[in-house]
Amino acid sequence: MKRVWMKGVFVVCGLLAWGNIAQATASIEEARLENGLRVLLMEAHDVPMVVMRLTLPAGSRFDPERKGGSASLLAGMLSDHTAKHDYRAWADMLDAEAIRLGAGADRESLNLSLTVLKEAMDTGVAAFAEAALQPGWSKKRFEIMRSDSISAEKKSLEQPGTQAAMLAASLLFSGHPYGHRTGGDVESLSRIRLQDLKNLYHNQFRPEGSILAVSGDVTMQELLTVLKPAFGNWKGSPKLALKDINMPAVVAGRSLHKDMPTRQALVQLLRLGPARHDDDFFAAMLMNHILGGGGFSSRLMTEVREKRGLVYGVYSYFVPLTVPGPFAITLQTRADQADHATEVVRDVLRDMVSSGISARELDAAKANLSGSFAHRMDSNAKRVGLMSMVGFYGLPLDYLQTWPEKIQAASLADVQRQVQAYLNPEQWNQIRIGPAKTQ
Repeated sequence: MKRVWMKGVFVVCGLLAWGNIAQATASIEEARLENGLRVLLMEAHDVPMVVMRLTLPAGSRFDPERKGGSASLLAGMLSDHTAKHDYRAWADMLDAEAIRLGAGADRESLNLSLTVLKEAMDTGVAAFAEAALQPGWSKKRFEIMRSDSISAEKKSLEQPGTQAAMLAASLLFSGHPYGHRTGGDVESLSRIRLQDLKNLYHNQFRPEGSILAVSGDVTMQELLTVLKPAFGNWKGSPKLALKDINMPAVVAGRSLHKDMPTRQALVQLLRLGPARHDDDFFAAMLMNHILGGGGFSSRLMTEVREKRGLVYGVYSYFVPLTVPGPFAITLQTRADQADHATEVVRDVLRDMVSSGISARELDAAKANLSGSFAHRMDSNAKRVGLMSMVGFYGLPLDYLQTWPEKIQAASLADVQRQVQAYLNPEQWNQIRIGPAKTQ
């Protein structure tokens, strides 16, 4: 009787928490400049700060052929100096005005970010626009940054994770725009010239298809007042839109090994996973949470670590992109027990396919994901990151408000279908980094 009562309390508390999260999530306001730039704002007036991120379709999938790392280098150049300020003067000016400027690239996007006090927003936005629209193209700075990137890549080759990422990209996406690491490798970085960055900027750095996400102590009217003069003269559409990409070919049952003189082995099982706009995206998220995305409550942690002590950790994740991205299971263990640990992982996959998941597992996954959602929204930077994703992928503006609702709406049958679609062990590929033979 006591257990039933506690289960009822758990369910009621979960529903109340979900309702509070949905109610507490502020709405996203939208505006569009005449040049096509979409502006998304979530007001947050508790701290006198403003954070904004400009996101454009200029990530590593747009790198020139055999020149992986171009987008990352371009991001570094844009934040390093401008046509009006060399890198020393630029750094001094940003420090003097307490402006924090950042830049980065992932597979699909390049982004510039700004953090500034509300009272200095005019100055901050002016600097932000200068970085975005007045690149400096210093050949000397380019050579230094490329050299630093090559040195960092050489050093990173000592890490099993780097070797695994290189093999994973080539295995899953051979000949595809996703088929190299965002930062490139030693050879691809060595091929990049300054003109490649200029071409990438000219082709892709345009207001159409770009998103400016903002969170902080500002209203839309205040925001547009400073944005229009700063970005209003920026014009054009990118040469390639986000949707201009082919589906990757399905690869299954392949195995690759990279010999490294270590006592540990890193093993990854890999396949293509869900795309960002898949109808069953939330069911797939719940499936992955139960498999290996839910920490100590996941099947993989229970079977591989808790019951057998074969690994310190094992986890699964997928990367949703415009088209199917990677779905990976990763573990690291002693080389002499890597085969055993990998076979237990495959047994977990077989068992989930043959026996399915329980309603209790699904309820726990829903409660965990819904309950942790508020932590994804507890700062301006996090909110800007999520809004950038919403805008960049053309998701509904109420996506964040309805996120917990969509998690709760996924049925057991919905999640079982995702188990059947993705967890057949014969459809997974394998990468192993470590000694070829156990000692």
